[in-house]
Amino acid sequence: MSNHHISLKDLAQKLGVSAATVSRALRNSPEIGAEMKRRIKSLAKELNYQPNPFAQSLRKESTHLIGVIAPNQVTHFFASVLDGIEDSALQHGYFVIPANSHESHLEEERAIDNFISLHVEGIIACIAQDTIDYSWYRKLYDMEIPVVFFARTCLPDKFSQVVSDDMAAAYKATTHLIEQGCKRIAFLGGPNHLDMARRRKHGYLQALKDAKMPVDRTIVINGNFDFTEARASTMALLSQENRPDAILAVNNILTFAAFDAIKSMHLHIPEDVAIMGFSADETATAVTPNLSVIKDQAHMQGREAFELLLQHIEGDKKLYQKIVPMILKIRESSKKNA
Repeated sequence: MSNHHISLKDLAQKLGVSAATVSRALRNSPEIGAEMKRRIKSLAKELNYQPNPFAQSLRKESTHLIGVIAPNQVTHFFASVLDGIEDSALQHGYFVIPANSHESHLEEERAIDNFISLHVEGIIACIAQDTIDYSWYRKLYDMEIPVVFFARTCLPDKFSQVVSDDMAAAYKATTHLIEQGCKRIAFLGGPNHLDMARRRKHGYLQALKDAKMPVDRTIVINGNFDFTEARASTMALLSQENRPDAILAVNNILTFAAFDAIKSMHLHIPEDVAIMGFSADETATAVTPNLSVIKDQAHMQGREAFELLLQHIEGDKKLYQKIVPMILKIRESSKKNA
């Protein structure tokens, strides 16, 4: 005879119903019909189903656990957001379980499933770059598990979010490059379905429009957040006969991919090509020339995200969008007029 422990999920699969239905039936919930209760209890007895006392205790009382999903926890931005979340969570007696989606919607879904199993009280998430199906988050909404998104968000009609002032920051950065005399500013962006990438592109395009500069779609790149791909895209841009004289890159990976490509082509920064990117301040000063950046206040985003989540855990149903301002740091890489 198998030593396999029979779970709610096993019972549910055998009966073709959800685990939630099995759980309610075993607790004599009035939501479940008498015949379904009888079938479920009969099978549970036949298979010698034993409830998990640990899981039951989690359901009866607050776990003080929250889950955090980030696309790439080794980058400075996501590590800093997580640090901010943990700082705030610790002050309120909560424990944080981090999960790295590695920019994969499948890993993201697996993390959500695990968090549900652990009975987290809420989830803070930044969606992976290939996430276009939001059904797992709708499932969390239906289960009344609070979720707060940061940076890259979805379903604003259902969940609160903490974002940067992306459009305004990209506008300021592009305007700075125009003021430095740049005439052909390329945009190295992310996937168009991501709200963060769209906001930053919109700021860039609006700055060109307000300066009455033409928009050349051949130098507006919407690729993945991938170093190798972005480096190749930059080299293709700089191989054009009428090459760009400046590049605005929308995140840390793309910024350093562009920087590396410019250097590898033996072009001078900023004389041949000025560069400005959305990046962490600490890494920007570690290269020569020092990078001009739009700096995320990542730690503050993390703290704000947890504070919002806590409000929802405590019963606040109102939706919020908190905007954390970014900081423009002008250094050597964009100063053509220095």
